[in-house]
Amino acid sequence: MKKLVLSISALIFVAAALQAQPGGFTRRTPEERAARIHQKFDSAFKLDVSKLATLDTALTVLFKTQDTRMKEIFENASDDREAMRETMKTERKKFSDAEDEIIKMMLTAEQFTIWKEKIVPAMRPQRPGSFGGPVGSGN
Repeated sequence: MKKLVLSISALIFVAAALQAQPGGFTRRTPEERAARIHQKFDSAFKLDVSKLATLDTALTVLFKTQDTRMKEIFENASDDREAMRETMKTERKKFSDAEDEIIKMMLTAEQFTIWKEKIVPAMRPQRPGSFGGPVGSGN
């Protein structure tokens, strides 16, 4: 009886531990990424509906193009991982600049500064460093 209780307890513990593990990395769809930006814009700047619709469409098209391009680079990569990494970095920079241009068209210069300095950093996933602090905290 004692072995049975111990076995069941161990099984429950293993099941609970497996449930607690986060799933693998899944990239958001272009629509989800555009919707996230839409939500931030709507709450921070209260833009009119037509501007938000234009923003959604432009960003969704941009993100779909970006995903397609990144997939092409990855599929056409040779054994040179460093070259692929540099190519992807350059392409990400191009798409990031294009995203900034789209957003600049929707905002005033003051609003864009708020967007880049306060909202965008808050949207980035926080990765804890050693002892649960932010990476590069120096503490």
